[in-house]
Amino acid sequence: MEDKTITRQQTPSINLRDLLTIAFKHKYKIVAIFLVTVIAATIIAFLLPPVYMAKAILLIKFGREYIYRSEVGNQPPVVSFNPEGVINSEITILTSRDLIEKVITSLKIENIYPDLANNPSSKMEPMGAAILAFENSLRAEGVARSNVIEISFEHENPEIAARAVNQLVELFREKHLQVYSDSQSSFLETQAGTFGQKLKESENRLEAFKQRKQVFSIDEQRSLLLKQRADLDTSLKNSENRVDELKTKFSSLKAQLKVIPETKNMDTQEVQPEAGESNTVAQAKAQLLNLQLKERELLEKYKENNRLVISVRKEIELVKEFLRQQEKQGVGATGGKGKTQIENVVYQEVQKDMLRTEADLNAELVKVPLLRRQLRETEREIQDLDFKAKELQTLKREADSDEKNYQTYLDKLEEARMSEDMNRQKMANITVIQEATVPLEPEKPDKRKIVLMGLLLGACLGIGSAFFFEYVRQGLSTPESAEKRLGLPVLSTFPYKK
Repeated sequence: MEDKTITRQQTPSINLRDLLTIAFKHKYKIVAIFLVTVIAATIIAFLLPPVYMAKAILLIKFGREYIYRSEVGNQPPVVSFNPEGVINSEITILTSRDLIEKVITSLKIENIYPDLANNPSSKMEPMGAAILAFENSLRAEGVARSNVIEISFEHENPEIAARAVNQLVELFREKHLQVYSDSQSSFLETQAGTFGQKLKESENRLEAFKQRKQVFSIDEQRSLLLKQRADLDTSLKNSENRVDELKTKFSSLKAQLKVIPETKNMDTQEVQPEAGESNTVAQAKAQLLNLQLKERELLEKYKENNRLVISVRKEIELVKEFLRQQEKQGVGATGGKGKTQIENVVYQEVQKDMLRTEADLNAELVKVPLLRRQLRETEREIQDLDFKAKELQTLKREADSDEKNYQTYLDKLEEARMSEDMNRQKMANITVIQEATVPLEPEKPDKRKIVLMGLLLGACLGIGSAFFFEYVRQGLSTPESAEKRLGLPVLSTFPYKK
């Protein structure tokens, strides 16, 4: 029969009794370490030099610095304002090395960091070391969801701390204006002078052209020439129509003259003249009656403006004029029977009318080519005026372009000068909400906090050292440790006394 050995291992566990046993066993060590740590922390708290913190609060507002204006052209200003980006940019400017160097130079390095001035390091110049120390003591942070920046600076001297913050803010305003401003007044002034000279030259060329070509108001001159051309064209057409009418009338009168006898035999019994009235007058009255009857017949067929009606009416007027002249001369009638040969008045009047018509026709024939020549000259003047208008328009465009450029640079020059004046007066979009004042209480060290930390650290070190010494030593202080070390069960325990 084979023997079997069954080995049972018990997992050691630490209970409160064991912890208290270890604590009471090393109580002197725990107390000693605790006291040493607390005393050291207290000494450190009272020996550390006091550090004062000065604080200032700035508000970054929307201002002219974030408005982009094009250097050329007439493009409208573009607003570019991103609060988060602006705050980060301002913080970067605020904590820049050159700004810190100016603050240290202004306050003097021997006042702000006397140790660095009196005992300079061989590895770094005093100014470089001072800048590093200033950067470590400076804090600039943006307040969440706002355009506010908090600036704080720590220093052993409260007055130096306040002066450093205020000086930094003042230099920051100047640096801000320097970064966002761009002095362009000299360039713009030069450009304005150049375009002013070009404008003067273009205006002189325009005026010289007007004087040389006698062109002052194109629209009025064109209107007058067009009106003159229309009048000439109307006169020409009227003259041509008048020529046609006179030719027709002349032909008609010539044909009538061939038909009408130059003399006429008149029977004295046919027309009984009134007392004191001659045969010629009686014949004229008879002719007038016939013409009036003919006029009435023509009006039944034609309108009043018909050429035949007008011709008959003229003959009627001629006969009436003849009768009036006979009445003035007092010509009487010669009564009796038989036939009398007298001059035909109608023939004479028709002949006179034909002569007048011929004279009028010749006058119109002379007038027509004259009107045509004047019309051609007027059309040439209109065409020449159009060419002059094109050249004048080109000169005007050049003058307008030069004037526009000149005015643009004048406006931008005025804006640049205003911006530079505002920069000289330090008018920025930065408002100091709270200036740095001399702090009354030091920010560091916090003695109570250091002492409390010493108490906590002393307790942790004391208890930790007790367990450390317990587990490092070779002895067996508890039954569980004996079982763990020997691998044998503990049957009984008894107290030990010296």
